[in-house]
Amino acid sequence: MSVQADFEFSEAPDGKANLVLTGDLIVSAIGDLDERLRSLDGPVGYVDLSQAGHVDTIGAWIVERTAREHDATIVNASREASLLLERVKEQKTDDLPERRELIPIKRILWEIGEAVVVACSTMFAFLGFIGQVVTAFFRVLFNPGKIRLNAVVMRFEMVGIRALGIIGLMSFLIGIVIAQQGAVQLRQFGAEVFTINLIGRLTFRELGVLMTAIMIAGRSGSAFAAQIGTMKITEEIDAMRTIGVSPIEALVLPRTLATILWMPLLGFYASIVAVVGGGLLCWVALEIPPATFIQRLREVTPITDFYVGLIKAPIFGAIVAMAGCFQGLQVHNNAEEVGQRTTAAVVQAIFLVIVLDAFFAVFFSSIGWD
Repeated sequence: MSVQADFEFSEAPDGKANLVLTGDLIVSAIGDLDERLRSLDGPVGYVDLSQAGHVDTIGAWIVERTAREHDATIVNASREASLLLERVKEQKTDDLPERRELIPIKRILWEIGEAVVVACSTMFAFLGFIGQVVTAFFRVLFNPGKIRLNAVVMRFEMVGIRALGIIGLMSFLIGIVIAQQGAVQLRQFGAEVFTINLIGRLTFRELGVLMTAIMIAGRSGSAFAAQIGTMKITEEIDAMRTIGVSPIEALVLPRTLATILWMPLLGFYASIVAVVGGGLLCWVALEIPPATFIQRLREVTPITDFYVGLIKAPIFGAIVAMAGCFQGLQVHNNAEEVGQRTTAAVVQAIFLVIVLDAFFAVFFSSIGWD
């Protein structure tokens, strides 16, 4: 049974006031001790724990705060209490109350600044992670015995084969939407036939690869982050490092290579299915026969659009896979962080893919592939 926490004063040998805490300093026995200690006005030289019983985190926090406010020295603490006091002191418990006291405009600026700092630090950490992956790739390339083909092939099923259904359905519907919206707008000018131009160029050049990358980010990138994050919590990755196995080579490279190899195939597959969906709507709504649709598609879609999609696909795949693995390796504390890092992996991958797509649009236009 716990003993109610209390305190009393005595005189230390050097004449300073000695605050002696008694009873159990645990949450169930604290009572009004915290309020009474806050109301102390006189000088305190020492906080004496010789008469204290059990101490938990709340009790340690109260002791540490009282000693700090009065510039006092904590004495006669047990080994367990000393460890708790050290941990509490490291947590900087005054940060949160200070932020709550900020006026709204300062709080907004504080949060914006904090978000900028986090974004910049994450960007630099991710660039460093990309460097580690590239270094590991060349290390494995010059030492083929380290290539984990079984691990790469195992990821083929999750990244590629199982994604065919959802990517096909998504692309088919996108093709129908592009054709329908294009036909509605072009009908005003009597130019419904140019709907085929819109379908062909947009799917092979942009939407086929872009929508596939977004789907892979939400499906496989999140899975990579969750898998590696769970391994981080269960200390499997620490065990791998202990036995001399590089997590980058064993976990990141197989997932990245599988995604890079499958992205061009999935992007081309998505483009073809989108064209089929658009062609079906043109046949039904615009009465354009399939043979005419295909002939017109071949005439208006340059081969450079196909090349653009093939060039972007593996780069998008590498970004999606590395973003998922990077966020998974950032998990440290608990299972809740796995969910947070999984969400961050999807957001980061989609953001980077769209930024790169905008860069490629400007670049290919500048070299005449427009």
